[in-house]
Amino acid sequence: MNICIPITSDNGIQSPVSLHFGSAPIFMVVDTENGSCRAITNRNLHHDHGMCRPLSQLAGERLDAMVVGGIGMGAFGKLKAANIRVYFSEHPTVEETVAAFKNGTLREVTPATACAGHGNAPHGHVM
Repeated sequence: MNICIPITSDNGIQSPVSLHFGSAPIFMVVDTENGSCRAITNRNLHHDHGMCRPLSQLAGERLDAMVVGGIGMGAFGKLKAANIRVYFSEHPTVEETVAAFKNGTLREVTPATACAGHGNAPHGHVM
């Protein structure tokens, strides 16, 4: 299974998870079966609020899930429309996030828990 995790810097499996999906500078794609990972630069890093184009940055990638620190309704809706499940990560690194994903302990994002207008911050962080 391939999952994608927005990160702040590329340190392989020890990369820090970004708290913001659309403004993350890098996306880490992890194969949960063999542990391989590779970084994809987010070339849509600077965009107007609500104008995040997640799938254009990840075009051609086979993704089963996205694991985020936080995500807005627009990006969440685009991922859901592409049949990509979205989960919250409350873990600081890719390694810990992948372990929690494999253990089934991550919460799935819903319309009620996405950061609509950045007013609904998951797991207590300020957006």
